[in-house]
Order: sequence, then C-alpha cells, then structure tokens
Amino acid sequence: MAIETESGVTLPFDRFWDWLLDHTNCILSLGTEESWLYDAEALHWVLFAEESGTPVVQLILGKRLVGEMVLDTSDLLQVQVTPDPDNVERGYFLFKLVGGLKSAPRVRYTFQLAHGLENLPTTPHVAGGLKH
Repeated sequence: MAIETESGVTLPFDRFWDWLLDHTNCILSLGTEESWLYDAEALHWVLFAEESGTPVVQLILGKRLVGEMVLDTSDLLQVQVTPDPDNVERGYFLFKLVGGLKSAPRVRYTFQLAHGLENLPTTPHVAGGLKH
C-alpha cells in the first residue's frame, strides 16, 4: 500500500517503526513533554527493539550513550505525519505518536525528520549517493 506525504496522514506505529529503521540518519530530534534528544554532526541514532518488543531509540557519540528513550507503545493509537510548521521551507516533517484514550488522545512522542514518508525500494535508502 502506497502512502502519500500530505498533511494529516496517519499510520499504525508498527508500519512507522519498520520504515524508520531505514531512516535513522534522517532523524533530527525525538521528544516528549518532559525531554528531548537532538541530532548533531558527531552523533548517530541507534534504533532497536528489546527482547520484549519494546522499541528503544539511542543517541550515541562514538561508543558512548548520550541519551536514550524507551518507547511505551502499549496505548499508542496512531502516528500522525505533518509538515513541520516551523521548518516548511527546509522540508522537515513531524511524526507524532498519539496515544491514550480514544476519547482524549495526546501526543506521547514526536520525531522530527528531514523528510516525509517515502515508499522504500528493496535497496537501502540513498540520497545524493550517501546512505542515510
């Protein structure tokens, strides 16, 4: 199923996570209401799932852990994809992981990426000759 990048696109978390695993170097930030992790040139993102299936996002400097978020996905309803209103000219997108009660949903996590959703070919994601 193709996904078009447009305001208000939603998708299930599992589909987003599978896609994000091929776009780790496109992550610019990840945050919650309480804390944020921000990308920098010397840092890199590592994404994996624990044995229990719990998604983990780490920010690494060399071999040193700088920050980590363990995502609680137990009540996630969907992922909302929208252009970042503060960075429209740069082409950035926000991926808001919405959870809680269906009657009172709230944003649990927000990923900012350098681009929106793209259909992935069977080969690694390549931009300008560099894998990212």
